[in-house]
Amino acid sequence: MMRFSDASGRKVVSTSTADRVGRVDEFIVDPKTRSVVAVELKKTENGNTLRWSDITAFGADAVTVTGAEKITDGGDDVTALAGKDHRVLGKRVLSSKGDELGKVKDVEFDPESGAVTALILDNGQVEGSTLVGVGSYAVVVHAE
Repeated sequence: MMRFSDASGRKVVSTSTADRVGRVDEFIVDPKTRSVVAVELKKTENGNTLRWSDITAFGADAVTVTGAEKITDGGDDVTALAGKDHRVLGKRVLSSKGDELGKVKDVEFDPESGAVTALILDNGQVEGSTLVGVGSYAVVVHAE
């Protein structure tokens, strides 16, 4: 497993040219699938979004893609999940019963599939499989 804090800033490298084509900046999470669907990049020449499905590998030292053409504007489906209102980090976590559980300090994910495996809170953690929604006010998880 890997954490957002460890993966943020990781270089994105094209396997066809061996050039760096960007750097991981943000993670775009779809609460319906409970997974990372794209990463936002900085220091790119084209767009700023790399879909998870276009990633060749998310390794310990770099993220690889077949080429820089995989970096786009994201499209409507990904754009709807991006931006400050949909960021997971730093948000308060509420159970579906309305109880505040803490704040998200980090997110653990599977680098192979992009599945969110855990939300790391300031006072423990919540299984990623309980994720219900992410909004401007909070992250909501199923009550246990």
